[in-house]
Parts: sequence; structure tokens; C-alpha cells
Amino acid sequence: MKKIKPKTYSLDEMKDEFIGKKGTKKREDYEYKLNMEVLSHMIKKARQERNLTQEQLGKLVGVQKAQISKLESSANSATIDTVLKVFKALKADIHFNVKLENQHLRLI
Repeated sequence: MKKIKPKTYSLDEMKDEFIGKKGTKKREDYEYKLNMEVLSHMIKKARQERNLTQEQLGKLVGVQKAQISKLESSANSATIDTVLKVFKALKADIHFNVKLENQHLRLI
């Protein structure tokens, strides 16, 4: 009996099929939301590793506990300034990577 090898798909192929091709509004919105979720998770994880409450971190940053809570649940409304202040207060390095068509820029 001949074995049938199932077709495999890459994550990008699955995203193309079910979310939309790169460059479409739906795909860009998805990628943005995903990146904001990752950022929110990183902030929460770093805060917890430093054994800080949201209120303590808020005091270090100069914002209310509610803003830290919002930031950890969704970074969508955060300014880059606030994000940088949060990571500075957490004594965490933050690095940005920018990819421009066929070029990869890093700012450390």
C-alpha cells in the first residue's frame, strides 16, 4: 500500500489563505495586533520577573496603575515614550529592528 504524504503549509501560506496576503489591510491589521500582544506580554513578564506590582511600576514610570494594566492587556494605546519609560523603569534593554524591503536595519 502506497503511503500518501499530506501536503504541509508554512505559517505564511496559512496566513495568506485565512487572513489575507501581505500588504492587504486585513493582514497588516492582524500583524499589528499580534505585535502589540507580544509587546504587552513582554512588559507584563518583565514586571513580574522584577517582582513589581502594576502600581509600583506605575509609580516608577509616573503613570497610574490603570495605565500599566491597559498596557499589559493591549499596548495599542501606548505611546512609544511610555513604552520606553516602562522598559527603562524595569531596567530592561529594548532593541528595535526595522526591515525595509530587502534591507535589515538594527538600532541598538
